[in-house]
Amino acid sequence: MANIQALTQQFIQQYGENETPISVFHAPGRVNLIGEHTDYNGGYVFPAALTFGTTLLIRKRADHQLGLATTNFPSSKQFSLDSIVFDEADDWMNYPKGIVHELQETGVSFKNGYDLLYHGEIPNGAGLSSSASIEVVTAYALLTLEELPTDTVKIALLSQKSENEFNGVKCGIMDQFAVANGKKDHAILLMCDTLEYDLIPFQSGSYKLVIGNTNKRRGLVDSAYNERRSQCDQAVEELKAAYPDLTLLGQLTLEQFNASKHLIKEDVVRNRAQHVVEEIDRVLQSIKALKADDLAQFGQLMNGSHDSLRDLYEVTGAELDAMVEAARGVEGVLGSRMTGAGFGGCTVSLVHEDSIERFKEEVGRKYTEATGLTADFYVCTIGNGVEQLV
Repeated sequence: MANIQALTQQFIQQYGENETPISVFHAPGRVNLIGEHTDYNGGYVFPAALTFGTTLLIRKRADHQLGLATTNFPSSKQFSLDSIVFDEADDWMNYPKGIVHELQETGVSFKNGYDLLYHGEIPNGAGLSSSASIEVVTAYALLTLEELPTDTVKIALLSQKSENEFNGVKCGIMDQFAVANGKKDHAILLMCDTLEYDLIPFQSGSYKLVIGNTNKRRGLVDSAYNERRSQCDQAVEELKAAYPDLTLLGQLTLEQFNASKHLIKEDVVRNRAQHVVEEIDRVLQSIKALKADDLAQFGQLMNGSHDSLRDLYEVTGAELDAMVEAARGVEGVLGSRMTGAGFGGCTVSLVHEDSIERFKEEVGRKYTEATGLTADFYVCTIGNGVEQLV
């Protein structure tokens, strides 16, 4: 967690000192343990909030201006709350601006202007949901200071809408939902179609979750992501011959899919759909494994998830595959897979605490040998969703 005293000094340097109190909020990053590319197909995902994320310092101001600044880049700007529009030149600021815009669209009329200072601890481009973290913490803080209800499910939906419509990124609901609704030592079993969810205790004993950052920026991700979505839509259209009411792949059981997959004409489209339906099944199997304290089985399901993302959904890429292969070769590793959209970003591995140093050394060395890139590793703890700190 960030040093709030130091951040308060930075806030005062940025915006000056006055009598109005500075409030502090935090929203985590997230890691998805299993269930990848199932969210926009209306299936199950199994994410968890991390202990590191985005800290926001915020203070009311007398006029109707919005001041935005971050400790991460030397950029700051002021905007009128009466004319919030998307501007590519504003880069990261479009995430908080999008939240303000969506709140206004829902009928929120801001009584105050605000100065905001963000401190992000999530590596940029790593696929650990830095944008969702910014969106959720902004919405929660503004609603709190405007003395309006802070329903975290509604905040997740508002944040997703902001990313989809204001920022033009067609993400599913998982990232914002996990960031808003996480709970310490629990992962979230979320049905993305209905938003029914269950907090599942994640008690891994002497095993730790280790995130490996490939430091490969995810350049291809938007075009490939949109292509995968349209392939899944195509599969749904062709499967309607057997299931006329079908609207999302997540509505099919594995048995139903296997009985009707011959209706999908193109091999590549059939592979995409097969990954989605089997991955949803893996999520449900992983919950059973956790409830039975069978971490070895959970690790095997993580491995199966990555292999399917590599072979059927084709979203891993050389860097993620190299890191996962190296991780699986280390004694004490139960499972390893990519997490996030793919084409770079991060892996998540379940590693015995006695093997963590060896894991970092061996995986780091083999990864550099294979790719020429240097990896970063984070031993992570599952934390709470968005909250007010001060």
